[in-house]
Amino acid sequence: MNNDNQQSNTISPRDAKWREELRNSMSAKQRTAIPRAKMPELDPAFRVTCSAEVNQGLSQGQAMLEASRCMDCPDPQCVTGCPVGINIPGFIKNIERGHFHEAAVVLKETSALPAVCGRVCPQERQCESRCIYHKMKKQPVAIGYLERFAADTERLSGTGELPARLAPNGKKVAVVGSGPASLSFAGDMIRRGYEVTVYEALHEIGGVLKYGIPEFRLPNAVVDVEIDALAAQGVKFVKDCVIGKTLNYDDLLNLGFDGIFVASGAGLPRFMGIPGENFIGVLSSNEYLTRINLMGAGRPGWATPAPAGKRVAVIGGGNTAMDSVRTARRMGAEEAFIVYRRSEAEMPARVEEVKHAKEEGVKFLTLHNPVEYLADENGHVRAMRVQRMELGDPDESGRRSPVPVEGAIDEIPVDLVIVSVGVSPNPLIPDSIEGLEVTRRGTIAVNDLTLQSSLPLIFAGGDIVRGGATVILAMGDGRRAAQSMHETLSAR
Repeated sequence: MNNDNQQSNTISPRDAKWREELRNSMSAKQRTAIPRAKMPELDPAFRVTCSAEVNQGLSQGQAMLEASRCMDCPDPQCVTGCPVGINIPGFIKNIERGHFHEAAVVLKETSALPAVCGRVCPQERQCESRCIYHKMKKQPVAIGYLERFAADTERLSGTGELPARLAPNGKKVAVVGSGPASLSFAGDMIRRGYEVTVYEALHEIGGVLKYGIPEFRLPNAVVDVEIDALAAQGVKFVKDCVIGKTLNYDDLLNLGFDGIFVASGAGLPRFMGIPGENFIGVLSSNEYLTRINLMGAGRPGWATPAPAGKRVAVIGGGNTAMDSVRTARRMGAEEAFIVYRRSEAEMPARVEEVKHAKEEGVKFLTLHNPVEYLADENGHVRAMRVQRMELGDPDESGRRSPVPVEGAIDEIPVDLVIVSVGVSPNPLIPDSIEGLEVTRRGTIAVNDLTLQSSLPLIFAGGDIVRGGATVILAMGDGRRAAQSMHETLSAR
């Protein structure tokens, strides 16, 4: 990806020696005979009663054994599948060797959020999808589990150390938003010697990591440790500051910033445009999860109201839909179900999230699509009418398009509907900066390679450019933008 990554993947003579020793300690046949580690999990009957993290992490023995499965390929394709270019064999072989601190050091060379990525990154579609084990018809090395193990081991031991930072270079950069793209960018720029200030509109730092992902998947305490590490390196965080309102583009220039990275996310929820969406009890996943994850709804001592239902329908089939329906179970829903217009095979959600949802009693109403919501005399949703679907030809994404079954409409009683059919970029920042080019989708237009916008001082990445993507892709954008901005500012 860049010179920084090439340098981090270089193997020192000392490391080459012990890695050769590891190769010789076990034959390839022995390594491939080891079954993939299974992640310990909380019992479903217990976990639906609380927000405790479901995945409990690998033990030291499990991690070392799983790490020994890695073949340490001469041309590791897993690295090419990682948007932030982590030296995957390097950190895994350190775990196999029992050098957990060194494993964490390798991770932090390229990733500002290893404990986060180890939990929520879709490794099965990225690094693990490139693992050589697939050619052997075997399960890939559990890279995500091992990343989490290394990051958590360092965090819990208190032995972590901050990455090396170059001397201050006298240049200042501003970051708009504090989600994964912003934090990744900030980490790379602070290490290069820049003065970095991150502006967040909400009262908590973390963006979607805090408001969008439930604690049973990603505990806030884990996110806070990663944020605190950036603050300890010198990154400044400013909360409750809405760029485009509290401060505008000219204000940032007047404050002396040499470059601006915009990663304000895609927090504008989409709805389907069907009758009844304005009834009480129909809301977006964004609102539902933000109230509960960020604003304490449903917790003792918190006054934030939380919509509750006994029969809850979540519309959609992505990870956010799974987060919403599993949250509804924890909020007391006696029956919670996913309504998805395609089959389960076409669902974009992670297989693990679907598995966990089913274990927790979530029902799946696939090949159905809402067409109308019905209300009681008080204007509160009481039922929804759904159209049965069948799969036709593949669409542009390669998934088979859903086609209505003529005359097949059912009415289903519900008392809460959570709509999770996608998000759009908030237009506040694009609309507030004159001369900033925007696409027809409302995203900021950037150079695909450099992520530089039509205004030379502004770079952008994450969902404000992509329109909705994964945490790790946003982090990859942050790293690319940091490299590009650094090259641009260094040439001035």
